[in-house]
Amino acid sequence: MAEHDEVRRLAREARLELSREAERGRGDLWAIAAGEKVSPRPRRAADPAAPAVSAASATAAIGVDTSDLPPPVVSPPGDTLEQIAAEVRGCTKCGLHETRTQAVPGVGRGTTGIVFVGEAPGAEEDRRGEPFVGRSGDLLTKIIAAMDEKQLIPGVSVSREAAFIGNVLKCRPPENRNPMPQEIETCSPYLRRQLAVLKPRVIVCLGKFAAELLVGAKGTIGGMRGTVYRYGDSKLIVTYHPAACLRNPAYKRPVWEDMQLLAREYVSP
Repeated sequence: MAEHDEVRRLAREARLELSREAERGRGDLWAIAAGEKVSPRPRRAADPAAPAVSAASATAAIGVDTSDLPPPVVSPPGDTLEQIAAEVRGCTKCGLHETRTQAVPGVGRGTTGIVFVGEAPGAEEDRRGEPFVGRSGDLLTKIIAAMDEKQLIPGVSVSREAAFIGNVLKCRPPENRNPMPQEIETCSPYLRRQLAVLKPRVIVCLGKFAAELLVGAKGTIGGMRGTVYRYGDSKLIVTYHPAACLRNPAYKRPVWEDMQLLAREYVSP
């Protein structure tokens, strides 16, 4: 009987904590973790801006153990994007090196403080050694150009060259299949080192694999977007991958809304 009372007490506390999180404007975290699509709760005009949600707090609030999640990496002294790229090009840590044409470390100077992170290189990226240069890359370039044309971030020129664009995996999976867990585990330290060197102001996760890696929680893109997370000292938002927009053009509108969110968070403290 005492054990049952304890379970009921813990359940009440969990429900109370979730209610508090929702009232803070952080969305329905339980639904995000369960993979359900949820709509962000509108923020009342009189309310102060809700703080960004760290990966640890987002998962801890729903009772997920985050002790095995790797923290944001601190780059070794003297680490540079060039050094990381050289290591990526020579990497043989997983089987993908046997089927790649060339590795794809990432491109861009990162001077704007904006980083876009996708899933993995495709066929054209594998051929050219540069991320997002196929059809989905053309769409990402148009999105970035539209941000600059509309001056979403006043006084900041946004371009592919001034941002940084990379992927969770640095080599193309055969037939563009989904990344395997062991491949993500082996390859993601390169991305984490790049982020440590860049120290971006805002990270944009393009698609499920980037989002789940850097947020540290499972979920759907529809459920995770609209919330501002924290990755170390960087703000982080989630949106649909450009390839998903090509398959379903209805996703283009929410992606543009997410770029507007990026702009607001970029200029906010």
